[in-house]
Amino acid sequence: MNQAASESTTQVVHGALYVVSTPIGNLSDFTFRAVEILSAVDIIAAEDTRTTRVLLDRYHISTPAVSYFARSEKSRSPELIKQLKEGKSIALVSDAGTPTISDPGAVLVRAAIEAGCPVIPIPGPAAFTAALAVSGLQTDRFVFEGFLPVKKGRRTKLVQLAAEPRTIVLYESSHRLLRTLRETLDAFGNRHAAVSREITKKFEETVRGNLFDLLVHFQTAGVRGEFVIVIEGAARARKYPAGTAGSGEEDKSE
Repeated sequence: MNQAASESTTQVVHGALYVVSTPIGNLSDFTFRAVEILSAVDIIAAEDTRTTRVLLDRYHISTPAVSYFARSEKSRSPELIKQLKEGKSIALVSDAGTPTISDPGAVLVRAAIEAGCPVIPIPGPAAFTAALAVSGLQTDRFVFEGFLPVKKGRRTKLVQLAAEPRTIVLYESSHRLLRTLRETLDAFGNRHAAVSREITKKFEETVRGNLFDLLVHFQTAGVRGEFVIVIEGAARARKYPAGTAGSGEEDKSE
Protein backbone atom coordinates (compact mmCIF):
# COMPACT_ATOMS: atom_id res chain seq x y z
CA MET A 1 0.00 0.00 0.00
CA ASN A 2 1.19 3.52 -0.80
CA GLN A 3 2.93 5.45 2.01
CA ALA A 4 0.36 8.25 1.70
CA ALA A 5 -2.32 5.81 2.82
CA SER A 6 -1.12 6.18 6.40
CA GLU A 7 -2.63 9.69 6.40
CA SER A 8 -6.00 8.44 5.14
CA THR A 9 -8.86 7.01 7.17
CA THR A 10 -10.12 5.11 4.12
CA GLN A 11 -9.23 1.43 3.83
CA VAL A 12 -8.97 0.28 0.23
CA VAL A 13 -9.88 -3.21 -0.93
CA HIS A 14 -6.81 -5.18 -1.95
CA GLY A 15 -6.91 -6.15 -5.62
CA ALA A 16 -9.69 -3.67 -6.41
CA LEU A 17 -10.00 -1.29 -9.33
CA TYR A 18 -11.44 2.08 -8.29
CA VAL A 19 -13.05 4.17 -11.04
CA VAL A 20 -12.56 7.69 -9.73
CA SER A 21 -14.25 10.81 -11.08
CA THR A 22 -12.12 13.96 -11.14
CA PRO A 23 -13.01 17.68 -11.55
CA ILE A 24 -14.10 18.82 -15.01
CA GLY A 25 -12.48 22.23 -14.65
CA ASN A 26 -12.60 23.65 -11.15
CA LEU A 27 -10.16 21.67 -8.99
CA SER A 28 -12.25 22.42 -5.91
CA ASP A 29 -14.95 20.08 -7.26
CA PHE A 30 -13.20 17.03 -5.81
CA THR A 31 -14.75 14.83 -3.14
CA PHE A 32 -13.10 14.01 0.18
CA ARG A 33 -13.54 10.32 -0.59
CA ALA A 34 -11.81 10.64 -3.96
CA VAL A 35 -8.82 12.31 -2.29
CA GLU A 36 -8.65 9.54 0.31
CA ILE A 37 -8.89 6.78 -2.29
CA LEU A 38 -6.19 8.28 -4.51
CA SER A 39 -3.98 8.66 -1.44
CA ALA A 40 -4.56 5.08 -0.32
CA VAL A 41 -4.27 3.02 -3.52
CA ASP A 42 -0.99 1.60 -4.77
CA ILE A 43 -1.18 2.91 -8.33
CA ILE A 44 -3.10 5.54 -10.28
CA ALA A 45 -3.76 4.74 -13.95
CA ALA A 46 -4.14 8.16 -15.58
CA GLU A 47 -5.20 9.26 -19.05
CA ASP A 48 -2.42 11.87 -18.97
CA THR A 49 -0.03 11.73 -16.02
CA ARG A 50 0.92 15.40 -16.47
CA THR A 51 -2.68 16.57 -16.16
CA THR A 52 -3.34 14.25 -13.24
CA ARG A 53 -0.17 15.39 -11.47
CA VAL A 54 -1.57 18.95 -11.25
CA LEU A 55 -4.58 17.58 -9.38
CA LEU A 56 -2.49 15.28 -7.19
CA ASP A 57 -0.15 18.11 -6.23
CA ARG A 58 -3.11 20.32 -5.33
CA TYR A 59 -4.25 17.72 -2.80
CA HIS A 60 -0.76 16.58 -1.71
CA ILE A 61 -1.21 13.06 -3.08
CA SER A 62 2.06 11.23 -3.71
CA THR A 63 0.72 7.96 -5.14
CA PRO A 64 2.65 6.95 -8.29
CA ALA A 65 0.78 7.42 -11.57
CA VAL A 66 1.18 5.42 -14.77
CA SER A 67 -0.06 6.39 -18.21
CA TYR A 68 -3.27 4.79 -19.48
CA PHE A 69 -4.70 6.55 -22.53
CA ALA A 70 -7.06 5.53 -25.33
CA ARG A 71 -4.47 4.10 -27.72
CA SER A 72 -2.69 2.17 -24.96
CA GLU A 73 -5.74 0.54 -23.35
CA LYS A 74 -5.30 -2.89 -24.92
CA SER A 75 -1.53 -2.99 -24.40
CA ARG A 76 -1.50 -1.65 -20.83
CA SER A 77 -4.53 -3.48 -19.42
CA PRO A 78 -2.90 -6.96 -19.04
CA GLU A 79 -0.12 -5.58 -16.81
CA LEU A 80 -2.61 -3.67 -14.65
CA ILE A 81 -4.80 -6.78 -14.31
CA LYS A 82 -1.71 -8.75 -13.27
CA GLN A 83 -1.05 -6.22 -10.52
CA LEU A 84 -4.67 -6.37 -9.38
CA LYS A 85 -4.41 -10.15 -9.11
CA GLU A 86 -1.27 -9.71 -7.02
CA GLY A 87 -3.36 -7.74 -4.54
CA LYS A 88 -2.48 -4.20 -5.50
CA SER A 89 -5.21 -1.58 -5.55
CA ILE A 90 -5.48 0.68 -8.60
CA ALA A 91 -7.39 3.91 -9.20
CA LEU A 92 -8.43 4.71 -12.77
CA VAL A 93 -8.79 8.41 -13.61
CA SER A 94 -9.27 10.44 -16.78
CA ASP A 95 -8.16 14.01 -17.42
CA ALA A 96 -11.57 15.31 -16.35
CA GLY A 97 -14.85 13.76 -15.30
CA THR A 98 -15.66 10.08 -15.06
CA PRO A 99 -13.46 7.43 -16.73
CA THR A 100 -15.15 5.38 -19.49
CA ILE A 101 -17.68 8.20 -20.18
CA SER A 102 -16.33 9.52 -23.52
CA ASP A 103 -12.92 8.77 -22.00
CA PRO A 104 -10.57 5.76 -21.75
CA GLY A 105 -11.16 3.01 -19.22
CA ALA A 106 -13.84 0.65 -20.52
CA VAL A 107 -11.29 -1.94 -21.65
CA LEU A 108 -9.69 -2.08 -18.21
CA VAL A 109 -13.04 -2.20 -16.41
CA ARG A 110 -14.22 -5.13 -18.54
CA ALA A 111 -10.91 -6.94 -18.08
CA ALA A 112 -11.07 -6.48 -14.30
CA ILE A 113 -14.62 -7.83 -14.18
CA GLU A 114 -13.66 -10.85 -16.28
CA ALA A 115 -10.68 -11.46 -13.98
CA GLY A 116 -12.97 -11.46 -10.94
CA CYS A 117 -11.48 -8.28 -9.46
CA PRO A 118 -13.74 -5.87 -7.53
CA VAL A 119 -14.58 -2.73 -9.53
CA ILE A 120 -15.68 0.14 -7.30
CA PRO A 121 -17.01 3.54 -8.45
CA ILE A 122 -16.01 6.76 -6.71
CA PRO A 123 -18.61 9.12 -8.20
CA GLY A 124 -18.14 12.78 -8.95
CA PRO A 125 -18.43 15.38 -11.71
CA ALA A 126 -19.67 14.67 -15.22
CA ALA A 127 -20.16 17.47 -17.73
CA PHE A 128 -23.25 15.98 -19.35
CA THR A 129 -25.25 15.72 -16.11
CA ALA A 130 -24.25 19.25 -15.10
CA ALA A 131 -25.35 20.67 -18.46
CA LEU A 132 -28.58 18.67 -18.45
CA ALA A 133 -29.46 19.90 -14.96
CA VAL A 134 -29.29 23.58 -15.98
CA SER A 135 -30.69 23.20 -19.51
CA GLY A 136 -34.30 23.80 -18.54
CA LEU A 137 -35.30 20.78 -20.63
CA GLN A 138 -36.86 17.50 -19.55
CA THR A 139 -34.46 15.57 -17.31
CA ASP A 140 -36.42 12.49 -16.23
CA ARG A 141 -35.74 10.71 -19.54
CA PHE A 142 -32.64 11.44 -21.60
CA VAL A 143 -30.09 9.77 -23.86
CA PHE A 144 -26.38 10.59 -23.74
CA GLU A 145 -24.65 10.14 -27.10
CA GLY A 146 -21.21 11.56 -26.35
CA PHE A 147 -19.51 12.82 -29.52
CA LEU A 148 -21.29 12.25 -32.83
CA PRO A 149 -19.31 10.32 -35.45
CA VAL A 150 -17.07 12.73 -37.35
CA LYS A 151 -17.48 11.08 -40.75
CA LYS A 152 -18.75 7.54 -41.22
CA GLY A 153 -22.22 7.01 -39.79
CA ARG A 154 -22.78 10.64 -38.84
CA ARG A 155 -25.80 11.24 -41.06
CA THR A 156 -27.33 7.90 -40.07
CA LYS A 157 -26.92 8.74 -36.39
CA LEU A 158 -28.58 12.15 -36.87
CA VAL A 159 -31.55 10.53 -38.62
CA GLN A 160 -31.89 8.03 -35.77
CA LEU A 161 -31.71 10.75 -33.12
CA ALA A 162 -34.32 12.85 -34.92
CA ALA A 163 -36.90 10.26 -33.84
CA GLU A 164 -35.53 9.91 -30.30
CA PRO A 165 -38.34 10.85 -27.86
CA ARG A 166 -36.03 11.58 -24.93
CA THR A 167 -33.88 14.64 -24.33
CA ILE A 168 -30.60 14.29 -26.27
CA VAL A 169 -27.22 15.19 -24.78
CA LEU A 170 -24.10 15.54 -26.94
CA TYR A 171 -20.48 16.50 -26.41
CA GLU A 172 -18.80 18.68 -29.01
CA SER A 173 -15.47 20.36 -29.62
CA SER A 174 -14.99 23.99 -30.62
CA HIS A 175 -13.92 22.82 -34.10
CA ARG A 176 -17.26 21.17 -34.87
CA LEU A 177 -19.83 23.04 -32.77
CA LEU A 178 -21.22 25.15 -35.63
CA ARG A 179 -21.36 22.15 -37.94
CA THR A 180 -23.25 20.12 -35.35
CA LEU A 181 -25.73 22.93 -34.66
CA ARG A 182 -26.38 23.30 -38.41
CA GLU A 183 -26.82 19.57 -38.92
CA THR A 184 -29.06 19.01 -35.90
CA LEU A 185 -31.19 21.98 -36.99
CA ASP A 186 -31.51 20.39 -40.43
CA ALA A 187 -32.22 16.88 -39.10
CA PHE A 188 -34.37 17.68 -36.04
CA GLY A 189 -36.09 20.91 -36.98
CA ASN A 190 -35.83 24.07 -34.92
CA ARG A 191 -36.14 22.51 -31.48
CA HIS A 192 -35.55 24.06 -28.10
CA ALA A 193 -32.01 23.43 -26.87
CA ALA A 194 -29.23 24.61 -24.58
CA VAL A 195 -25.48 24.81 -25.08
CA SER A 196 -23.14 24.87 -22.08
CA ARG A 197 -19.45 25.61 -22.46
CA GLU A 198 -16.46 25.56 -20.13
CA ILE A 199 -18.54 24.14 -17.27
CA THR A 200 -17.08 25.07 -13.84
CA LYS A 201 -14.33 27.14 -15.49
CA LYS A 202 -13.76 30.91 -15.53
CA PHE A 203 -15.69 31.60 -18.74
CA GLU A 204 -18.54 29.18 -18.09
CA GLU A 205 -21.83 29.98 -19.81
CA THR A 206 -25.10 28.33 -20.78
CA VAL A 207 -27.09 29.69 -23.71
CA ARG A 208 -30.71 28.58 -24.16
CA GLY A 209 -33.05 29.05 -27.10
CA ASN A 210 -33.93 27.21 -30.27
CA LEU A 211 -31.31 25.60 -32.49
CA PHE A 212 -31.40 28.43 -35.02
CA ASP A 213 -30.86 31.06 -32.32
CA LEU A 214 -27.99 29.08 -30.84
CA LEU A 215 -26.33 28.74 -34.23
CA VAL A 216 -26.60 32.50 -34.82
CA HIS A 217 -25.32 33.22 -31.31
CA PHE A 218 -22.14 31.19 -31.67
CA GLN A 219 -21.53 32.37 -35.22
CA THR A 220 -21.52 35.90 -33.80
CA ALA A 221 -19.91 35.35 -30.40
CA GLY A 222 -17.26 32.94 -31.59
CA VAL A 223 -16.55 29.38 -30.56
CA ARG A 224 -14.06 28.67 -27.78
CA GLY A 225 -13.88 25.93 -25.19
CA GLU A 226 -15.54 22.57 -24.63
CA PHE A 227 -19.27 22.19 -25.21
CA VAL A 228 -22.29 20.16 -24.13
CA ILE A 229 -25.39 20.39 -26.33
CA VAL A 230 -28.78 19.46 -24.84
CA ILE A 231 -31.66 19.14 -27.32
CA GLU A 232 -35.35 18.58 -26.77
CA GLY A 233 -36.54 15.08 -27.68
CA ALA A 234 -39.02 14.40 -30.46
CA ALA A 235 -41.82 13.59 -28.00
CA ARG A 236 -41.70 17.07 -26.48
CA ALA A 237 -40.36 19.10 -29.38
CA ARG A 238 -41.68 22.64 -29.61
CA LYS A 239 -40.58 23.85 -33.01
CA TYR A 240 -40.03 27.55 -33.62
CA PRO A 241 -39.97 29.28 -37.01
CA ALA A 242 -36.39 29.83 -38.16
CA GLY A 243 -35.12 33.24 -37.18
CA THR A 244 -37.59 33.83 -34.36
CA ALA A 245 -36.34 34.15 -30.83
CA GLY A 246 -36.63 31.34 -28.36
CA SER A 247 -35.95 32.27 -24.77
CA GLY A 248 -32.68 33.89 -25.77
CA GLU A 249 -31.45 33.25 -22.25
CA GLU A 250 -27.79 33.30 -21.39
CA ASP A 251 -26.14 32.60 -18.06
CA LYS A 252 -22.53 33.54 -17.41
CA SER A 253 -20.40 33.09 -14.34
CA GLU A 254 -16.82 34.14 -13.91
